[in-house]
Amino acid sequence: MPEQIVSRILGLGGYQVVRTKFNERRSELALWVRPTGTKALRVCGSCGKGVWQTHSHRVRWIRDLPWGQWKVWLVVEVHRLPCPRCGVTTEEIHFLDGKLRSTRRLCEAVSRDCEDAPVQRVAAKWGIPATTVRRMDKRVLSRWSAKRKRRKLRWMGVDEIFWKKGECLTVVSDLDAGEPIWAAPERKKETLDRFFTEVLTGRRRKWVEAVCVDMWEPYLQSIRQHLPEAAIVFDKFHVMKHVNAAVDETRRAEFFRLGGAMRGVIRGKRWLFLTRWGNLTRSQRGRLNEVFALNRRLFKAYVLKEQIEHLWTYSYEGAVRRFLANWILSIRWQRLPAFHKLAATLVRHLDGILAYCHHKVPFGLVEAINANIRSMIRRGRGYRDHDYLILKVRKSTAQARLLRAA
Repeated sequence: MPEQIVSRILGLGGYQVVRTKFNERRSELALWVRPTGTKALRVCGSCGKGVWQTHSHRVRWIRDLPWGQWKVWLVVEVHRLPCPRCGVTTEEIHFLDGKLRSTRRLCEAVSRDCEDAPVQRVAAKWGIPATTVRRMDKRVLSRWSAKRKRRKLRWMGVDEIFWKKGECLTVVSDLDAGEPIWAAPERKKETLDRFFTEVLTGRRRKWVEAVCVDMWEPYLQSIRQHLPEAAIVFDKFHVMKHVNAAVDETRRAEFFRLGGAMRGVIRGKRWLFLTRWGNLTRSQRGRLNEVFALNRRLFKAYVLKEQIEHLWTYSYEGAVRRFLANWILSIRWQRLPAFHKLAATLVRHLDGILAYCHHKVPFGLVEAINANIRSMIRRGRGYRDHDYLILKVRKSTAQARLLRAA
């Protein structure tokens, strides 16, 4: 086969095929490629400066996209250059992807397959080890992330998820873009301090107006230290989690206080007590009404849970304070110890609830981002590298946003 035709098919700008070799038994094609011209200007891989001289070279076998059933290998001379700025460094070749034994376009093709299938399946399709597939996909995603325009972080979300057995992950999200931007193992103050030290440095912190977070004290300490001017808004989901815990504690206390006949009425209705009245069917409401008719404390607990959601419907701080004061007065003489503890918790964290009047952060986005991360973990059969996981979620979220805009 004429080398000129093979060079045109290969399509590597500035390089030509000087020799070919077929291996019929293994269905492999080896192509020796060299720069066009007699003396080429080579580019330093560190600073991008052009260098004419060479220090040394070695031959590398690089895998390229297949030609039908044929596996294609490129045999390339990679030179070491005496760069006046960086010293002796490796030259940059535009179609290679760092030290990987694969071309950049092969990495991009593998990465596209990883968007729709688990790594193990992609590895079986291309005949590449799974660890190499992950490394190729992560390099492509890192390159994609580096090219994106940097956004101002105005509304920040901080939450944790359990990403593998016995370990949780602190996730920082951009609530304007609706995607995660950073993650690290554990949920300590030092964990979030790393984010401010490595990512959100200098004047970028001044852009943050509000931080949506739960009531976890180590997170609050780190945010107050690094973002003293940003408003802390407590996530409605986590506040209602405390409210539901008070309802469930009241249900358990009444179950053990009452006799056998009443226990049979309450048994098996836990999720009905934790579900909003508007989301219940007619039959479910009837089952709850049977309990309420026989037990007044459970009725009061459920009504108090339904009322507390009005905290986030106000835009004026005075209205929130007045509503919460009336709500606390309504439980003052009730024999509901779990709600007395809940009232004390709400009063201690009142500033974070009032901040929602001025910063209407989208609470649902925090949980939606966490759901996207969990979905990616399930689809990938688990992840060991949390940076790789966050890159995958960011790419899928960006693609979904583009599809919605189209």
